[in-house]
Amino acid sequence: MPTNISAAAARRIAIAAQGLATARPAGRIDKRHLRKVLDNVGLIQIDSVNVLVRSQELPLFSRLGNHPRSLIAEATANGELFEYWGHEAAHIPTTHHHLFRWRMEQAKRGEMWGSLAELHQKNPAFVADVLRRVKKDGPLVSGDLRTRVGPKGSWWDWDAGKQALEFLFWRGEITARRRDSDFARMYDTTERALPTEVLKQKTPTEDASRKELLLMAAHSMGVATFRDMADYYRQKPKDCLHLLPGLLKSGAIQEVHVEGWKDRAFLHCDARVPRSVSARALLSPFDSLVWYRPRVERVFNFRYRIEIYTPAPQRVYGYYVLPFLLGDSLVARVDVKADRHAGKLLVHGAFGEDGIDGLRVAKELFAELTLMAQWLELDAVVIGSRGNLSRQLRQVSRRR
Repeated sequence: MPTNISAAAARRIAIAAQGLATARPAGRIDKRHLRKVLDNVGLIQIDSVNVLVRSQELPLFSRLGNHPRSLIAEATANGELFEYWGHEAAHIPTTHHHLFRWRMEQAKRGEMWGSLAELHQKNPAFVADVLRRVKKDGPLVSGDLRTRVGPKGSWWDWDAGKQALEFLFWRGEITARRRDSDFARMYDTTERALPTEVLKQKTPTEDASRKELLLMAAHSMGVATFRDMADYYRQKPKDCLHLLPGLLKSGAIQEVHVEGWKDRAFLHCDARVPRSVSARALLSPFDSLVWYRPRVERVFNFRYRIEIYTPAPQRVYGYYVLPFLLGDSLVARVDVKADRHAGKLLVHGAFGEDGIDGLRVAKELFAELTLMAQWLELDAVVIGSRGNLSRQLRQVSRRR
């Protein structure tokens, strides 16, 4: 019979698996701490929005506090991280490169965005020329190819050169890292960018790779439904459901019953079940604890949506809203922006969940916002008036 797990215990398991249940490190923070974070979360999603800070930096702040913002760039330059399609575009340890080669092979069979595959079908000579250019002149950005005609339109308005580079990137024939000045992808050959020992790793079968990714997902979530596990590395459940019996038989996961969950749940063999959790963290909209919205609602009873692309009059909470984790619950959300010119962290709105101790949450939230301002080298936290928590947050700020 499945083991019974309470809803509260499931929350604590999920938080602990993500490395958010332990105290932040004291003293000097370096690449060892980055590796520990990645041991827990597996990968870090990338997003370009910079209203506060690049989203991929926030998971480190949530878990490490005030730390050098160069950790990811340095790890990429040293060959410890590479960018690829993990959970969307993501920073992934290069030791896992071999686990994504099946996805690269899918791309080589044409299983990718239609426009990219169509470009290669219609003009393979052009794509081959772009690859030769990268080999000869890389690393380079798409603008170096000078294939655009007219001004750039929308964000996804890719010219032929950019499409060819993305086609080659998806197939694993080239890789990329981000340019500091404008966040553009700088494309280079995998042979130059990744360590030789990484490229020499034996390529597993597709099933073996998918199975390992499911297991890694289970480790990073602690307790999860099968859909949770599949989504973590963006696998379609129908393509890997046949691997579930083998994972159960191996003892790597076991079936459990979680209070209030309708679907079958699975507990990783190494999952910790803390008796209590004293977490405190502001979370990126793309943090791996909250990126799968059905799981967030199921585990935390917290409905969360990104409103970046929602017209301003229709937004409920704001443009760039961070969930606030306190203890074992998501207790609030804040709409934040870094005004770098004025040196201020602007909190446009603060919204508490029903039933919280507003004053306690406000005190903890302001402490976390103050730490974030220090990390971003901003001089002050300025609290706006929107939201049911803003008044108490301003009261707390005036006492500091």
